[in-house]
Amino acid sequence: MDPSRLSTIPLFDGLPQEELERACTFAEERSIPDGQVIVREGDFSDKLSFIEEGSVDVRHGGSSVAELGAGEVFGEAGVMGKTMRNADVVATAPLRIITLTRWDLKRLPQLEERLGAHAAERA
Repeated sequence: MDPSRLSTIPLFDGLPQEELERACTFAEERSIPDGQVIVREGDFSDKLSFIEEGSVDVRHGGSSVAELGAGEVFGEAGVMGKTMRNADVVATAPLRIITLTRWDLKRLPQLEERLGAHAAERA
């Protein structure tokens, strides 16, 4: 993966090149069709996902609570808090996501700090 792709996602923007390159070595890419459930409420949370293209519906208790699109992240609350998933996430358009695990994040301290602040804002 080219680090310039990551830098288009706001939480990666402005990170040092060294950290972007390290993130690329850990990052996994996935393509997901419209309508697919990506994560389920109550499941163990060990990955967070950055939306590169497409959109998702976030559903808590069966009700839509948020729509997320390109450049946004989901799964950070569970990964940062070491908790279970607090919502279902369903693709509402063909989706391309980039995922990192909790363990990957530990090797990316500046990104981990940004995600902690982001998760606190959403709480």
